[in-house]
Amino acid sequence: MSTVEVMADLPFGFSTGDDPDPDKPGNDDSDAGSPGPSGSSRFGGDFDAAHLGQIFTQLGQMLTGAGNAMATGASSGPVNYELARQLATSSIGFVPPISAATNAAIHDAVHLAETWLDGATALPAGTSRATAWSPTDWVENTLATWKRLCDPMAQQIATVWAAALPAEAKNMAGPLLSMMSQMGGMAFGSQLGQALGQLSREVLTSTDIGLPLGPKGVAALLPHAVESFAAGLERPRSEIVTFLAAREAAHHRLFSHVPWLASQLLGAVEAYAKGMKIDMAGIEELARDFNPASLTDPAAVEELLTQGVFEPKATPEQTQALERLETLLALIEGWVQTVVTAALGDRIPGTAALAETLRRRRATGGPAEQTFATLVGLELRPRKLREAAVLWERLTQAVG
Repeated sequence: MSTVEVMADLPFGFSTGDDPDPDKPGNDDSDAGSPGPSGSSRFGGDFDAAHLGQIFTQLGQMLTGAGNAMATGASSGPVNYELARQLATSSIGFVPPISAATNAAIHDAVHLAETWLDGATALPAGTSRATAWSPTDWVENTLATWKRLCDPMAQQIATVWAAALPAEAKNMAGPLLSMMSQMGGMAFGSQLGQALGQLSREVLTSTDIGLPLGPKGVAALLPHAVESFAAGLERPRSEIVTFLAAREAAHHRLFSHVPWLASQLLGAVEAYAKGMKIDMAGIEELARDFNPASLTDPAAVEELLTQGVFEPKATPEQTQALERLETLLALIEGWVQTVVTAALGDRIPGTAALAETLRRRRATGGPAEQTFATLVGLELRPRKLREAAVLWERLTQAVG
């Protein structure tokens, strides 16, 4: 089978094994087993020792109920989201409760931002409530959307192996495939949970990664992350909060009144998943020389898994889906930047500086970049974000 390898990172910790940019920082072979930006190993997810107890508990429950599940055909889905939620929330640790004064300040900032945005865009307000979220609140309020984003990818990874097997092999391996599916759900859930736990401490708003992750109409800022972001910026906290509130409100206007955007974003992720292929010819070649006795040797097993033969290969169809997703995200970010600058530029002196700080944050691998590197292997390019912002500025000047 012919495959085209085009991405440096594949979803859920997979790697093509052939990095097109070997000189890129972080690609030193000596660090091949070190965790990536999402806290997972490039070999499919380094389990955090602090989470082993929960993982083993889930494993015991899985083994206990495996017989019933196989007998009834029940399935918990391609990702164990309960495990993901538990790992994410447990990794957050203690966070001081959000005060009533902080909640009120965020509510007032969103209200003020909405008033200013009314003069910068014809799209009406898209928020019905403004609130402050803790990292745990972010996990709980966004998990439903993560299911929609992750299910297509995880389902394709889970089924592409079985679909490529001959019919006789499927019949012989039926019970084993069911067990492997459950174990795969645990593996995906573990990696997703660790990634969400890290993201929850870094995202500034509910739309920080460019997607409508939270409930419709709820504008949310995460004050603990905002405080970390504000450190060293030498701008008044009120300016920073109002700037972020304006970005959050602008995103909600766009997603509320251009409803096809969300479906297009999710459709691009699904199209990427459907384009995934497994190189069965490579697996067959490996099987001819495979010695089953080597499975007792951990070093031999590790070598087998790191050869890249079992990893999904990126295809031209996936490249097109990623290009569409990247373009949509860039257009969204460009519109938000243009509208917020128009609304706040004459009112908050630090608007341009804050916008530049966010651009640099993205360029150095912010939450959005980490999320899409983990989810779909996409590296968002700052060049496209700048081009999109220029496009919206020119359109605004031309037609208002």
